[in-house]
Amino acid sequence: MTVSAWGQAKKELRVAAAADLQPVLPVLAERYEKATGVKLMTSFGSSGNLATQIINGAPIDLFLGADFVYPEKVVAAGLADDKAPTQYARGTLVLWARKDSPLQPITLDSLVDKRVQRVAIANDLHAPYGQAAVMALQRLKMYDTVKPHLVVAENIAQAAQFVESGNAQLGLISLTAASTARFQSEGTMVLVPGATYTPILQCAVVMAKSDHKAEAHAFLDWLLRPEVQASLAPMGLEPVR
Repeated sequence: MTVSAWGQAKKELRVAAAADLQPVLPVLAERYEKATGVKLMTSFGSSGNLATQIINGAPIDLFLGADFVYPEKVVAAGLADDKAPTQYARGTLVLWARKDSPLQPITLDSLVDKRVQRVAIANDLHAPYGQAAVMALQRLKMYDTVKPHLVVAENIAQAAQFVESGNAQLGLISLTAASTARFQSEGTMVLVPGATYTPILQCAVVMAKSDHKAEAHAFLDWLLRPEVQASLAPMGLEPVR
């Protein structure tokens, strides 16, 4: 979109969103546009990469991260309109495999099955779900066994694609991906115990230099409404309240 077009499109928001929101945000964006007339222009990626892009000057109105740390880096850089990130949801890590896998029925012990050659995870250097996956494997005392078989994706959405396509036999992916109709029809999942990884507290910040700060804050306020929060669980996100 050209600069002049952006100047006229006061009812559009540029949203940088964590990759686990790919199945979720389009649904919420459609609802919000119908209710308010404000259209969300979304781009997805790992939270770390998005934060780096924002710090380097990417023109974003709202950053929806998959954790607290990366939005806080944007705050620390003096680029946020907020004193601290606002939590809007909580994420969940799951183990997923295709229904046609010989590993079925899967359990967490499937991760150390000798038949396993490839396990998909997101890159723990810049993806919160990847960090959670590595921590869970370490606390389950499986990391050393699984590490040689890890297939590292750029973000959690790509990790889900790897295992859904069969390029990996197992995937440590987000519940948001596993909750989609396609993943429910094609595979099964088991929850990774929450005690094995740092809680995935998904947080957001509004950009200080945005020309649409009011609209960005309004969307974040809408996202925190009880009725909207209640709609998150079927899509794989735990509500804040």
